[in-house]
Amino acid sequence: MRAPSPPWAGRPGRWLARLRPRSPRSLRRAARLALAVAVAPWLLLAFIAALTPLPPELRATEEHAVSTVLYDRHGTVLRELRAGDGARARWLPLAEAGDRIQRALLAAEDRRFAFHPGVDPVAIARALGQLAAERRVVSGASTITQQLARTLVPRPRTVRGKLGEMALALRIEASLSKREILEQYLNRVAFGPGLRGVEAASRFYFDKPTADLSLAEAAALASMPRGPALYDPRRGTGPLERRRNRVLDRMLAAGLAGEAEVARARAEPIALAPKGSGLGAPHLVRAVLGGALDGGADPGAERPGAALSRGRASAITLTIDRGLQREIEVLAQQTVRGLSDRDVGAAAVVVLENATGEILAYVGSHDIDDAAGLGHNDGVLALRQPGSALKPFVYELAMERLGFTAATVLPDVELSFPTPDGSYAPRNYDGRFHGPVRLRDALASSYNVPAVWTAAALGPERVLERLRELGLRSLDGAPSRYGVAIALGDGEVRLLDLANAYATLARGGLYLPVRAVRAWADAPRASSTPRVLDAARARVIVDILADDKARLASFGEGSALDLPFPVAAKTGTSKGFRDNIAVGFTPDVTVAVWVGNFDGSPMGGVSGITGAGPLFRDAMLAAARVRPPRPFDPPDPDQLAEVEVCSLSGMRPTAACPHRRRELLPRGDAAAIAPCDMHEAVRVDRRNGLRAGACPDAAVEERVFERYDAELTAWARAAGRPVAPDEASPLCGALPGRDGGSGAGAPGAPVRVAYPPDGARFVLDPSVNSLQAIRLRADIPPGVRRARFVLDGRPIDVGPPFALDWPLAAGVHRLRVEADGAPAGEEISFSVE
Repeated sequence: MRAPSPPWAGRPGRWLARLRPRSPRSLRRAARLALAVAVAPWLLLAFIAALTPLPPELRATEEHAVSTVLYDRHGTVLRELRAGDGARARWLPLAEAGDRIQRALLAAEDRRFAFHPGVDPVAIARALGQLAAERRVVSGASTITQQLARTLVPRPRTVRGKLGEMALALRIEASLSKREILEQYLNRVAFGPGLRGVEAASRFYFDKPTADLSLAEAAALASMPRGPALYDPRRGTGPLERRRNRVLDRMLAAGLAGEAEVARARAEPIALAPKGSGLGAPHLVRAVLGGALDGGADPGAERPGAALSRGRASAITLTIDRGLQREIEVLAQQTVRGLSDRDVGAAAVVVLENATGEILAYVGSHDIDDAAGLGHNDGVLALRQPGSALKPFVYELAMERLGFTAATVLPDVELSFPTPDGSYAPRNYDGRFHGPVRLRDALASSYNVPAVWTAAALGPERVLERLRELGLRSLDGAPSRYGVAIALGDGEVRLLDLANAYATLARGGLYLPVRAVRAWADAPRASSTPRVLDAARARVIVDILADDKARLASFGEGSALDLPFPVAAKTGTSKGFRDNIAVGFTPDVTVAVWVGNFDGSPMGGVSGITGAGPLFRDAMLAAARVRPPRPFDPPDPDQLAEVEVCSLSGMRPTAACPHRRRELLPRGDAAAIAPCDMHEAVRVDRRNGLRAGACPDAAVEERVFERYDAELTAWARAAGRPVAPDEASPLCGALPGRDGGSGAGAPGAPVRVAYPPDGARFVLDPSVNSLQAIRLRADIPPGVRRARFVLDGRPIDVGPPFALDWPLAAGVHRLRVEADGAPAGEEISFSVE
């Protein structure tokens, strides 16, 4: 085969002419052509850039789309609410970013950032040369400005798309300063899956602000924009560590870091922050952002939820303590698990700081993810019956309006109160009546009858007005809707409002709104603190609620309310065991607990002391680790005095009083206290215990007896109390001033029907198969041994204690009482339907 001929074979003259030196004119023409070829693309690019609009995101008036981060009171992240695009994002001004991240980013992405106009010709030439030599892409040529352009306006990876990206980069450079471009880049480029901006990434991966990053951490973050998914450290830190070290080497080569600094950074391991649940206080967050809690701000201030919707609140600092919150969350879960066999399905707890009204912990349910237990419901805001937890406010009001004191004797006997639907006869939790009880014991032991009697004396209107002043505004019905049973919690309130009412008591009667938010944008605090309760009487109620001895009768020793430091506490159980409440306070914190079921189903005989009580105790102990407990301040001696009273009557003791105790009373009440009239010394015949008339001195002795008014006489006789005899001893002469010692009562002493009240209305329940009856009762003067009820004209004889169980019969009935030696009482009527 013949070898190919060289190109100049047969045409030597033409090729020699090409090799001859050209004329200066032809050289200039060639140079101009080469320059035109080199400049034309740039001119075209500049022309396209001039026609390219600046993205609206870069305009000065554009609001930044950011996620909202919620912190606890100490700055610990509780959770992050993502921005509208689903990413975590926080806007960080360049001046607050620190220099380490800026140096690392420049080394990693664009060392000539300060010198190029948005597109780097040197980098492009280098990339093209490497592509030609290696036949593969060795390095990119995109500048920081181009990457920003690509983030703002994504384009296809084609030549046309690349030209559009370069044109937009030139447009950005012509409109913004280098510092502005770098700030936009730091805040808009992805630093990981779902992470937009360096500050969000710094907080997420290292739990610290960008300015506090070490050089190694800054280099690691600077590595991520090149491949957010590839270098995600949650998939393993190996690829990121290798990339970080290359960035550190480039920083050293570019003079952006010293050798010692780079050596230390290379030796530093990548230590990620512990991953949190991201769901801190979910019910509280929902309540704040949804507007159910206003944060305690002034009425005219913008609420956090509204600010968030307007893009104004990128960080909200809540009042809660994350450590306390987490501990009580665990305690609530343990409580529900421990009571599951008693049909308990949910629990809620709220802890308030008394001095400020700030929420320290807020557990809306034991587990928001418990679908079976309806855990998404919020027990702190749900309307539930508080049971006996309202009693302290009823008694405090009676102290103010009726002159009651802690020593006032109240009746705990069988009583009935008329209602629009008939009559209401309260019963105590233990099923017994305790006779005359001092207010201190009635409240501490949570007796129902004295509380209802007090509410009746005040009137439901007054009681409701006071409860609403304390913030229990969900009790918005007419007084007739609740009646005297309001004293036993016959109405629905929020646990949060109940806790704040007790915090008001702890503050000596000063009301503060609950505060859930410490800081966001501008959140001024409401400054008014109106006085709702009298300070001296509120202090007496606190003393009663903190009196462990006074509640021994009902709760015994070692109950859940007995803590190793002073606590004023109260429990409550709603009708049918549907709600358990325990609420109380130290001088510094108030804890309120609810245990029950969100669907309203009853628990298995769980009371406030056995259901909510143990969780209250544990929550109070946890709160004490945050706010170390201290004793209650001593009573103000200018307002209160400790005086000696008769244990039975609560009055000033006389020589006849066998038992006495110290009681705390307002000074005005202490000065006006009357001598005891419930004890009397009576001369009796020692041979038979009857009253001594003209008995010889040798047969007479003086004994101390108890004396009761008509409302308590029947109870005293039935209970076997030492009541003075009415009859004279037949072994002696007649009693002075009596009718020959016949034993009849005092002339003209009245008798009356004690129950039912006049006009009472009873309704037969057709669903009940057993006998339905009421107990007829009479008040009979001393000395009377026999009496009779006259019911619808038919007499029925009765003796002490002058009561009769009568089966209900439909119709209108008339009843009166008669007794020998005493005028008949007034006739009353009642109906049975």
